[in-house]
Amino acid sequence: MTYLKGFLPWIVFSVLSVVGWQWGALAALLLSAGLLWRERRAGAGFDGQILDIGALVYFAALTVFAFVEMHSGAERYDGALSSVWLALVAWASLAVRRPFTTGIARGRAPREVWDSPVFLRMNMVLTLVWSASFTAVAVAAYACDALSAPTVVRIAYQAIGLGIPAYFTHRYVALLAARRSGTVDEPAEEVAAL
Repeated sequence: MTYLKGFLPWIVFSVLSVVGWQWGALAALLLSAGLLWRERRAGAGFDGQILDIGALVYFAALTVFAFVEMHSGAERYDGALSSVWLALVAWASLAVRRPFTTGIARGRAPREVWDSPVFLRMNMVLTLVWSASFTAVAVAAYACDALSAPTVVRIAYQAIGLGIPAYFTHRYVALLAARRSGTVDEPAEEVAAL
């Protein structure tokens, strides 16, 4: 549910953009700020809010731009632009070796594994999968925006683009947990830290 909550501003933007991209951007900005504030009050660290902070920055800039340039040609590519931003944030978190999934995973994993190489590698892999997916969605969004693809196609690539990494995340974490508990035959040293 934590991952889905992080995508709520993007979903709200997509839905409300049909009445005007400036209103979708404003609603997503307010939701991003509210979610970030709520999570901070609950004690969440910034490392678990990389995508949330990225959403806040993106929607703040987009809100200003969309209200100033309501009839900009950029509106046609708002789906691609938002996916490019998500991809950039995710790839940047990998480049600085602070994968955006780490903070989320820390909320679910025992503290004693947080600094282990396996934990870092797991989050590098998860963030890599999400980053690749965001990039693929950005390419699909650009093509669909340029070709004025029907709504059903846009929904399909979004669902697939978020569904695949979500499924992978669930399966990969479950596999590592099974290895840690010893229910899967794997070399002990590979998962000893998890």
